[in-house]
Amino acid sequence: MLLASTAALLASCGQRGTPADPSTPPSPSPVTSAASPYVEPGAGDGAPHYNDNNAHRRPGDMSATSERDAEKEAARIDPVLKRLWKQGDWDPETVLPAMLALGYEELRTGPKGGHLGGQLDVRPMESRFETDHYVTPEGTRIGLRVHEDACVTAFVQKSNYSVSVNGPYMETGCFSPPFAH
Repeated sequence: MLLASTAALLASCGQRGTPADPSTPPSPSPVTSAASPYVEPGAGDGAPHYNDNNAHRRPGDMSATSERDAEKEAARIDPVLKRLWKQGDWDPETVLPAMLALGYEELRTGPKGGHLGGQLDVRPMESRFETDHYVTPEGTRIGLRVHEDACVTAFVQKSNYSVSVNGPYMETGCFSPPFAH
């Protein structure tokens, strides 16, 4: 009896529910959608949480008044950068005094990064990866905080120059953050 019970138990291992009726066709597999339920509307590459993960890469909103003020400052900066570009002067040591001559005050921060005054930030160009190493192109980036919600962002380099207005970035102020986060 014990032997028969053990054999029946072993024979049923791996089976769930009642034995299949051979006259009943198998039920169809559930249909799956190709779209992920975790994709947010407007997500760039369709990855889950794309908007959250890339929020730091989007500039903040500007009020209409702040945008007009930033456009005025951009109009003041543009001819100076155009002149420097035509002269071949795009290094930070030359660009900074030209921006200060417009009456801007250089940005100052404390030892822990706190803002101590000024609104002008002049930096070398960002390094970027090319083929198998990093390179830092010649040139200068300019960030001018016009209001808490408005910036003028510009650059001047050998090939060209540009001046634009934008809201500040969440983590990097007037400058667009690097791609890696």
